[in-house]
Amino acid sequence: MPDSALPHGEDLPLADRIATLRDAEPRLRARDLARRLGVSEAEFVAAGCGNTAVRLVPRWADLLRGLEALGPVMALTRNDHAVHERHGTYRNIEVNGAQALVLDEGIDLRVFLSRWHHGFAVAEGTADDPRLSLQIFDADGSAVHKVYITGRSDRAAYERLVRSFRAEDQSTVLAVAPKATPAADPPDESVDVAGFRTAWDALQDTHDFFPMLRKFGLGRTQALRLGGIERARPVALDAPRRVLESAAAGQVPIMVFVGSPGVIQIHTGPVNRIEPAGPWINVLDPDFNLHLREDSVAGAWVVRKPTQDGDVTSVELFDADGGTIALLFGKRKPGQPEDPAWRELVAPLPEGA
Repeated sequence: MPDSALPHGEDLPLADRIATLRDAEPRLRARDLARRLGVSEAEFVAAGCGNTAVRLVPRWADLLRGLEALGPVMALTRNDHAVHERHGTYRNIEVNGAQALVLDEGIDLRVFLSRWHHGFAVAEGTADDPRLSLQIFDADGSAVHKVYITGRSDRAAYERLVRSFRAEDQSTVLAVAPKATPAADPPDESVDVAGFRTAWDALQDTHDFFPMLRKFGLGRTQALRLGGIERARPVALDAPRRVLESAAAGQVPIMVFVGSPGVIQIHTGPVNRIEPAGPWINVLDPDFNLHLREDSVAGAWVVRKPTQDGDVTSVELFDADGGTIALLFGKRKPGQPEDPAWRELVAPLPEGA
């Protein structure tokens, strides 16, 4: 049914517009429903306060620490082009100001609490069998992280957590900020390319890469392009499918990073069941699912970064605006050299434009 045929004009409350569109398009997910209605996902969720959602107080560090009590859950982090789902328990939580870590074998997160602005407990599905979750959103209403209750979770602990963090304000209206416009890359001719390459070659840790980009004022894809072929080489845009299928076939353990503005979520280990479906390439394993839109990949690079433990190689995927879709590494820990099997897997990736 075309949008024009739906009575969801601005004169109707958002909750009524949502109900009308749900009836017309029952298979659409919340994110897609919100987009169809011209609102952010956070506004969409807030419209259910008093019915399907409970607004939470913004004590994010305390909320993060409280997640361990839920037991095994499913953590979900996504961007516009990739969805990363990992089963596990929120353990080994470290909070340092606005940054935090979750370092469990199952759930491995880098958390940026300054980007956590709105939170809700959400009940989707039917009243008899609701799908329960905690959902966190950025200032502009974009989802940054979701925690889903599973059959193995402690539902009573979830209900206690929701009661503890329930906000007084349960309004169905939510004010969100406009989406920020990404900063433009500086002109190539203004960059100290020789100094940048020297700094790249002097890296001691992969975590030093982002501070180096900030020092030289570079965007990530601009940095790869200016780094030189010995540091970063463009590869074919089907690189994610090639890497995932090869890793599964050779049982090469890998690391898969997918980020939102407020969380980077990491899978470490093997991948097994690789399934294409339309524009998506999917990993469909019991404890790890990845859904990545192949038609969104506008740039793919094999990147080499020196560290104290030797060179570390990554496959880095970007959208048409230069935004990061996902990063793929071989499995490793600090103090360990890179797995030679990973380097052998990446080496034959064909050249890209």
